Amino acid sequence: MPAGTFTPPTLPGATTPPTPIPNLPAFCRVQITSSPTSDSSIGIEVWMPENWNGKYLQSGNGGFAGTVPYTSLATAIQRGYAAAGTDDGHADPVGTDASWALGHPQKIIDYGYRALKETTDKAKSVIEAFAGNAPQFSYFAGCSDGGREALMESQRYPNDFDGIVVGDPANNTIPLLTQFIWDMQALLASDASYIPPAKLPAITNAALAACDAADGVEDGVIGKPRQCHFNPSELLCTAGDNDSCLTEPQLAALLKIYHGPHNSEGQLINPGFLPGAEAYAGGWPVWITGPGPNADTIVQAAQYQFGLNFFRYFVFNDPNWDLQSFNFDTDVDKALAAPIAGQPLADVMQSVDPDLSAFRAHGGKLIQYHGTTDAAIPPGDSVEYYRSVLSFFRIYNRKNTVDEVGDFYRLFLVPGMQHCAGGPGANSFGQPFTAPLADSAHDVIKALEAWVEQGKAPDQITATKYTNDDPKQPALFSRPLCLYPALARWNGTGDASDAANWSCR
Repeated sequence: MPAGTFTPPTLPGATTPPTPIPNLPAFCRVQITSSPTSDSSIGIEVWMPENWNGKYLQSGNGGFAGTVPYTSLATAIQRGYAAAGTDDGHADPVGTDASWALGHPQKIIDYGYRALKETTDKAKSVIEAFAGNAPQFSYFAGCSDGGREALMESQRYPNDFDGIVVGDPANNTIPLLTQFIWDMQALLASDASYIPPAKLPAITNAALAACDAADGVEDGVIGKPRQCHFNPSELLCTAGDNDSCLTEPQLAALLKIYHGPHNSEGQLINPGFLPGAEAYAGGWPVWITGPGPNADTIVQAAQYQFGLNFFRYFVFNDPNWDLQSFNFDTDVDKALAAPIAGQPLADVMQSVDPDLSAFRAHGGKLIQYHGTTDAAIPPGDSVEYYRSVLSFFRIYNRKNTVDEVGDFYRLFLVPGMQHCAGGPGANSFGQPFTAPLADSAHDVIKALEAWVEQGKAPDQITATKYTNDDPKQPALFSRPLCLYPALARWNGTGDASDAANWSCR
């Protein structure tokens, strides 16, 4: 392909044309269809840039996949990598449809993990045939479902990659999608339960008033979300219903979303969402409430679509299944055990195994991050997985677990970042779906390279908030992303917009 602009192919059923991708180097584009079973048709693309850096970067997908992640491949070859990605074995122009899974267990397995391995093996073979030698280093980077895939690589295929970047992962897939059903049931419990988007600013403003200053600066970002003691009951309407308050049914729905799904015995199924994420454009109106103004539009919410379609087509095999029928006492276990070509669905989809000993023995390094205002996947999911790895290694060898795990796996929370990118906080640090940045201090993929190739483990990464979230425009402020469980706090002197005047504590 000549240097310049590449236009991705238009998928059948697409309602909008694909966006052209500019400023690409000349590259060789290899298209592969892999059929490891008679019902498999895995689309794979391998891109080799003209000036190859000798390394390989595989990109994860998002949602229910259905298309090759062309934008991520483009960013990878702009960095100099040989790049590859997959549609995970089916076509879906919107990424929320799961009807392809009905009656096709092998396609579910392709989506769950097999397409990842097919892509890795075939891409490395193509690269070696093209260049005459294998990649010197191999990396994987993904966010959302791509984060689930990234952790799947570390657990199921620990020898395939030297370094992995995991963003906002959907790795606890079945409890997470259960949470989506929980949130929808909360908002649809009665005609009065729905929270219209017009009320979301009042919720966010109240959360900011309670918690914004905890990091030393009032900047519209809750820098210490785990220490946020916001009482939503203060928003209860006392003098009639208006956009500055919540009715009792709306307050009950909000509290259920914050608390997360539970069964009838009070056992938590998945962590709830943190306050402060409600009003932003890519937050609750996209994921939870829909665009409003009333409950009829909730069917447009991403949680509604993902939750409904997953349980219809992956679990119950019933296109008419109604999310209001979900039983939180029994249906989670049914979903985990749902048979997929002789395997439980949990084994196909979940990437929650804390045993990373084989990945560590391979010499692999893993950086994980999660935005605290993510309205798609609670940051508590990443924290719980990290803690499970600590617990595993504490039992495994009883050494200084935090230091030992930190030798190969590090977690960073990103205050004020939404799902994978965007949000009011410093949200640009070279992560998947965003532009590369200058150096390993500011770019998470370059930080991973420095760790793998030079042994320089990242203690913090500087993230930047740009005007309109565009790195080509002026920077508004920067913040250090801290090694979990530390969080950034302003030192009390110096320009608060400069990360140099903040410390991880």
